[in-house]
Amino acid sequence: MARPVHFEIHGSDPERLVAFYSRVFGWSLTNYMPGEYWLIDTGSGEGINGGLVKRRGASPAPDAPVDAFVCSIGIDSLDSSLSSALAAGATLAFPKMAIPGVGWQAYIKDPDGNLLGLHQRDPSAK
Repeated sequence: MARPVHFEIHGSDPERLVAFYSRVFGWSLTNYMPGEYWLIDTGSGEGINGGLVKRRGASPAPDAPVDAFVCSIGIDSLDSSLSSALAAGATLAFPKMAIPGVGWQAYIKDPDGNLLGLHQRDPSAK
């Protein structure tokens, strides 16, 4: 079965996104191609690593439809991560909701307008 093995985030100001993702999720970003591409190490355990690439063109408009896969980040506390993301420059795209028997989910836009999900596993969610 084919599975995702890598993700990429596009940014018009990559250095700003390096700071955002490092601060909010504790990811390690290493500049691989100066000014163009950063490797993202999301840590050990379940999940995949990715990259940050300099955006080619304008950032998405606030009301633009989603035109790519949306990744959800597994976190320990949705409330804490959501608060940290908003303090670091994210905006709320869709508020916290229960996925019954699975967990809690919310969606944010990073400082460059990229949509991503925050997911906290919690089988007791209703």
